[in-house]
Amino acid sequence: MREYLLTLCITAAVTYLLTGPVRKFAIVAGAMPEIRARDVHREPTPRLGGIAMFFGLCAGLLVADHLTNLNQVFEKSNEPRALLSGAALIWLIGVLDDKFEIDALIKLGGQMIAAGVMVMQGLTILWLPVPGVGTVALTQWQGTLLTVALVVITINAVNFVDGLDGLAAGMVCIASAAFFMYAYRIWYSYGIEAAAPATLFAAILMGMCLGFLPHNMHPARIFMGDSGSMLIGLVLAAGAISVTGQVDPDVMNLFSGSERNTVHQTVPVYIPLLLPLTIIAIPAADLILAIVRRTWRGQSPFAADRGHLHHRLLEIGHSHSRAVLIMYFWSALIAFGALTYSVNSASMWIVLGVVVLSAIGLVLLLLPRFTPRAPVWAERFVPPRYRRRKVVPAASQPAVEEVPADEEPRTPVAAGVSGVNGATAVGPRSRLSR
Repeated sequence: MREYLLTLCITAAVTYLLTGPVRKFAIVAGAMPEIRARDVHREPTPRLGGIAMFFGLCAGLLVADHLTNLNQVFEKSNEPRALLSGAALIWLIGVLDDKFEIDALIKLGGQMIAAGVMVMQGLTILWLPVPGVGTVALTQWQGTLLTVALVVITINAVNFVDGLDGLAAGMVCIASAAFFMYAYRIWYSYGIEAAAPATLFAAILMGMCLGFLPHNMHPARIFMGDSGSMLIGLVLAAGAISVTGQVDPDVMNLFSGSERNTVHQTVPVYIPLLLPLTIIAIPAADLILAIVRRTWRGQSPFAADRGHLHHRLLEIGHSHSRAVLIMYFWSALIAFGALTYSVNSASMWIVLGVVVLSAIGLVLLLLPRFTPRAPVWAERFVPPRYRRRKVVPAASQPAVEEVPADEEPRTPVAAGVSGVNGATAVGPRSRLSR
């Protein structure tokens, strides 16, 4: 565990330290596109944040290769090299798209090629545990098609949800945390070495997202762009493919005892089929709804619009930060709910807890105008919008100047009011309208 945490910290540190220079490079290179109709931000913001994330990935793999226990992952498996090859290709395509706006079909072809590169180097699905049937071995073509489909779906789901500051990086970080716990349990509890690459991928992915988030939180100073969103989507898919199609369920020795006990014990075997879907449940739902919505209107499925889930949250009255936190909440509920159920599927308390938390999430969705207020002792630690408004005493208010009867009273004008001698150019002005 200590070596995984060390790899995570180094990946986060490298990503964090490189994001600042990358931002300056993006400004010099002109990777600051004009604001589009579907964008939420109001000022041109540089992209190419995926450059720092890619070098963080390389640093994490390099450090893991020199650690005592994690070095065995590179000696016994070719999956880390396969991940690096596919990540380099998809990252290069994303960098070109951030600068020159590549066509959507070309990006789709690049995603399929990157997935094919990983398949050629051994990162593929070999078998599937099917409930009621057991382990089903796949042919080479079946495994290749299923692997490519999972990679393309995950990449585009993460890319579609990247619409608010810190949204994609935070959701993928939550998903990778749940996936790390699951893969580490398979590797440590059952002693299955085949789950070690997936555990390493999840730790590195968490470090990439945690290192980039401080620069990407609202108001964002840099965007990850397609070079970052497609990269973290590919790493997330690689971990899911590794633990789903490489770990043999028969090694766990769960098929023993009564039929009821066997059903409960084999839940961890079937969770890999569901966990890759649950950790991207929100992005995948957004992807499906976007395709249906655009096709229904007669548009291309790749045409951009403002109908995504995060756009709807802003339209019903949620602030930017609250919309992001709500999406975080639902992602964590789905991912960690599935993880908890895989640990103890026979407990009804888990189901009840998920139901209660879902009800809390629905209440949060229905209260867009509610602004919590911090207690008096904590006001200095929270942003100004969460502090209680102070009432100014009448004695401290400035006296109104008396004017002669033959003159009209003059109303004082506060700085920042439009139309008064250019006051808006000097006085304070809110960047976003309420």
